[in-house]
Formats: sequence, C-alpha cells, structure tokens
Amino acid sequence: MALEEIILELDSVEPPPEVIHLITEATRQTDVFYNAGLGLRYPKYIPSDPRIVCSAIRYLQKHSHLSGNVFCEWGCGFAIASGIATILGLEAFGIEVEDDLVTRATALMAGLELSVEILQADYLPEGFDESEGVGGKDLIVPESRTTSGGIVAPPEYDGLDPAEVDLFFVYPWPDQEEMMMDLFEAVASPGAVLLMYIGDGEIAAFTHEDDGGF
Repeated sequence: MALEEIILELDSVEPPPEVIHLITEATRQTDVFYNAGLGLRYPKYIPSDPRIVCSAIRYLQKHSHLSGNVFCEWGCGFAIASGIATILGLEAFGIEVEDDLVTRATALMAGLELSVEILQADYLPEGFDESEGVGGKDLIVPESRTTSGGIVAPPEYDGLDPAEVDLFFVYPWPDQEEMMMDLFEAVASPGAVLLMYIGDGEIAAFTHEDDGGF
C-alpha cells in the first residue's frame, strides 16, 4: 500500500468556542436521537471523539500537511467532524446514505449556520463494492470505468470529485479499517490525507504519496 503514516502529536488545547458550541448542540441532538430509540435503526452509528478530531485537523493544518482546503467525511452521521472542519476554515462535505441522518445532519448544520454540504450517497463510488475478506472487509475496485470515447472516468460522487479532496475523515467499523485505506488509495489524489479515527481516543493519519489508481 502506497500510503505513508503521518505521526500526529496532539496537544490538549481546548477547541475554539464555536467547536465547543457545536459539540454541545450535537450531543444534545444525538441524545434525543438515541433516547427516542431511533439509534436502533443505525446500529453502526457511533460518534468519534470530536475534541480529538479537532486537535488532529489543527495539527495537520499547523504543520502544512494539507495541500488545499477541501474536506470530506465518509459516513458522516450527524456531520460533527464536517462541522468542525468548516469552523477550522475548510470547505466541508459530509457523505451519508441514510435518509434520517442526512436530514438531521443538514438541520444541525443549518441551525448552527455552518456551511457544510451534506451529500446523500454511499461512500463507495459507483462501481466500487465491498466483500467479506480474511480478517475484515475487502474493497472491490471496478476493472474498467471507460466511457464510449475510451476515456477513463474517475470515481466520483454526485456533487463532489474525490480527486479534489485534500482531507478525508472516516471512523470505520473495526473490520473496515484496511478497506477504507484501500478506498482512499484508489480515489484520492497524491498529497491528499486520510484521517481515521480508530476508537478509544486513537486517531491516525496517512498521506497518499503515489499517483497510482484512477
């Protein structure tokens, strides 16, 4: 895998007041969501630690690891990480497939007057898929994406070209970690960064150093 890990040295500086406000309101709304029993419909939705995500993004910005300012959150849920990204000055997109979560994320961002674009889509672009592998999920990459004119069509979402994303964020299920790294390598441009929350307060970052893929 042509990915290089970025060693994150996170500080304990308190997030900006706008991020604290976002976390407070998002926590209130997610509590309502679960207390109403709605979380049972989305058993895989588990929020990451927003303070750690904020600290990691600030580290990547401070140490010039980002080549641009476009952020994409795969499987965004309530889009908390996307909200943090836009507060920190990034152009943020959240990708979520579930209707209810798209509605709630859109309402949360609008209520906080945060310019996050929520795209209702699967994080796997058209033609990509996943399968059960040894020890976790495997990414299935399309063999060909050629148009009638013979031009290779890059993977894309409706409203966002992943090749233009500078920072991807994902909190994968434990059996999806390697698959998400493979997806990042397949769709990201050289110099892009993948920020992956691993759970229990752990977060890792990787950069795409190879121009292989699509």
